[in-house]
Amino acid sequence: ALILTWRFLAGDERPTLRQWRDASIVGLFLLVGGNGLVSWAEQTVDSGIAALIVGTVPLWLTLFEALRPGGVKPGWQAVVGLLIGFGGIFILINPETLASAAFRVDLLGAGALVLATILWAMGSIYAKTAQVPKSVFMFTGMQMASASVGLFLVSALNGEMAAFDIRAVTLTSWMGLIYLILFGSLIAFVAYGWLLRNAPISLVSTYGYVNPLVAIFLGAWLANEVLTWRVFVAAAVIISAVVMINQSKTGKTRKSAS
Repeated sequence: ALILTWRFLAGDERPTLRQWRDASIVGLFLLVGGNGLVSWAEQTVDSGIAALIVGTVPLWLTLFEALRPGGVKPGWQAVVGLLIGFGGIFILINPETLASAAFRVDLLGAGALVLATILWAMGSIYAKTAQVPKSVFMFTGMQMASASVGLFLVSALNGEMAAFDIRAVTLTSWMGLIYLILFGSLIAFVAYGWLLRNAPISLVSTYGYVNPLVAIFLGAWLANEVLTWRVFVAAAVIISAVVMINQSKTGKTRKSAS
C-alpha cells in the first residue's frame, strides 16, 4: 500500500488489467506460495532442514529458465557454480545437525517446503516475461497488494484471524515488522524484482546462497553469535561459487515454441 500510494502520487501511469493480472500471478506464487508455505512449514520442520530445502531455489530457477520457451540455458560453469553453492549451504548449516534432524522430519512440512521452492522459482520465471508497468516499484507494490489479499483469505480460512489479539503484540514484534517492511519489502523485494528483469537468472539465483551467509555474519555483529571455522569454510565455498556463476557464459537461447 505504501509503495502504490507513493507511485500514484508520483504520477506513474495507472496499471492495465493485464498488468494487474500478471502482477497478481507473480505475487501469489512468490509471496503466498513461496514465503507463505515456508512460514507455515517452519512450525514443524527443523530450521536446518528448512534452510537446506530452500537452498534448492537457485537450482529450480536455473532449470525452469532453461526449459521455458525462449529461455536461456546455463553454461557448464554456471551449473558447476550452482552445485558448489548448494554444497556451501550444506557446510554452513552443519551436516551433523542435519543428520540428527533428518530422523524427525515432518513429511508434510518438508513437502510444503519443496512446493514453496518450486512456486517461488515458477513465479520468478513468470515475472521475467510478464507484462509490467515501467516502474519496478509499481509492479512490486502490485504484487504485494495482490498477495496480501491471498494471505488474508488463507489466514481467515485457517482460523487465525479469530485467535489474533492485536493487544498481545509486543513492541519487539512491532519493531520486527517495521524492519521487514523497510528492508524486506521496500528494499530487498524491489531489488529482486529489478534483477529478474535485468540480469541472467543464474546470477539472480545466487541470492539464495548469499542470504544465509549474510544472516550469520549479521548475527555475529549484532547479537554476538560465535563464528566457527565451518562458517568461514562455507563462506569461501559460497563466494567462489558466486564468482564462478558471475563469470560464466550462458548457453544458447531456447527457440520459442511454434
